[in-house]
Amino acid sequence: MWSLRRITPRPVARVLSGLAVLLLLAACATGPRVRTDFDPEADFSRYRSYAFFQPLAMEESGYTSYITERIKTDVRREMEARGYVFDDKSPDLRVNFQGIVQEKTDVYSVPRTDFNYFYSYRARRYYGVPVWYDQTQVSQYREGTLTIDLVDAARNRLVWTGSAIGRVTQKTPQERAAEVDRAIASVFMQFPYRAGSSQVTAAN
Repeated sequence: MWSLRRITPRPVARVLSGLAVLLLLAACATGPRVRTDFDPEADFSRYRSYAFFQPLAMEESGYTSYITERIKTDVRREMEARGYVFDDKSPDLRVNFQGIVQEKTDVYSVPRTDFNYFYSYRARRYYGVPVWYDQTQVSQYREGTLTIDLVDAARNRLVWTGSAIGRVTQKTPQERAAEVDRAIASVFMQFPYRAGSSQVTAAN
């Protein structure tokens, strides 16, 4: 059985769900980390159309937001650039997306040098002896994961998933929207198919 998208973090204190994840993805200048997985038994040549799940995982509260609408717009752009046609009544694929924020603790060691001093009565002076050791450091931070799922509508089976992962930082709404655009683009760069074809294409 092929593995799904869930990522097992190192010590996690608690998991926060919802739109807070979209404060993320500014960890480094190179953009978020992207992870993908797919169903090796899926025939991607069968898929030519798509629609969104109702309700979307990120809209479990029962209402939309400017962020969820931004994600939909980005997904439409990426899917249609690959030849997929939006069909809300009878799609081949259904797109779902969700976000979580995890409280994480990173424990690491830093090499340190110190000196132990002792007094020599014979020489009547102090001597320093170097000592090397590792000092444990603890860093707490929040990490967000934005996940996009493509599901075979007829079989209700996940056939492809991609996640963008990054540290959560405080940003303005405009900056968050721009980060969402970059995150969606980064995920779809790893989606290697075009509508009606099972041939893998090079990454964009």
